[in-house]
Amino acid sequence: MAAGNMEILINGQDAGIILENEKNIGDLLAGMETWLDGTSNRISGVILNAEPLQIEDIPAAFERELSGLQSIDIRVSSLRDFTLEALMNAKSALEASEDASFEEKRMIRAGFESSAAASFLKEQLRDIAKSVDASLSGEGLSSTDALKLLEERMRELEEPKREILNCNVLVSEIVSRLEDLPLDLQTGKDKRAVETMRLFSHITEKLLRLLSLLKQTGLEIDAIAVDSVPLTRFIDDFTNALNELLTAYEAKDTVLTGDLAEYEMAPRLVSLYSTLKDVAEKI
Repeated sequence: MAAGNMEILINGQDAGIILENEKNIGDLLAGMETWLDGTSNRISGVILNAEPLQIEDIPAAFERELSGLQSIDIRVSSLRDFTLEALMNAKSALEASEDASFEEKRMIRAGFESSAAASFLKEQLRDIAKSVDASLSGEGLSSTDALKLLEERMRELEEPKREILNCNVLVSEIVSRLEDLPLDLQTGKDKRAVETMRLFSHITEKLLRLLSLLKQTGLEIDAIAVDSVPLTRFIDDFTNALNELLTAYEAKDTVLTGDLAEYEMAPRLVSLYSTLKDVAEKI
């Protein structure tokens, strides 16, 4: 719509926004952020009088009066698209640093750290941000391993259904390892036990991320049940049992750790994955 002689657009379309007490760009964008809060969308850019603002220049434009504008086009993107773009930028930085000299690596890291992608990852995906930073600094994962981590997250965003279906073999392997965990702990196979806990944590986090991505596509999770238990309640119970397992493991209570792994977490993991797989196959 037009406010005075100014057009207010969202992604190039008439937004139907009626100004009330907004005087400057900051007021308008703050109102937009409030409106978008709770959705999977975020402001990704602003075009003033047909001139795009760089994302890093938006804060400096907050005090600019609306009355002096002919048009403002607020660009909105989904959180999924934001995340995918940030991961792609991180991937480019890692790839560029692989065969770079020491000085080039330093410059690549500094450039990425000051980017909007790095800021977004630090806010939304702290584990990824830490892994990327550590890899770029040469103090963490190799660039090859860090790239594998990024590519996995990108696959989840791009094709969550396929990623769920492709977890079948991994879930079966981890369930088997959980069932073997009591014996591993009793016979001193500590390295195998540590690896089992790591793999279990990885697949659990992955399945919950994929569930969240399906929810963002409009999946009504309230209508889903796992073993006749509403999915949201099942997840709560699963999380509580997981915390109990981790507490027992950290306390080196091998008996309780083994029992929880074999009789609580293994069957729950089977049920959770079976449900997500069924949902994915029907999409």
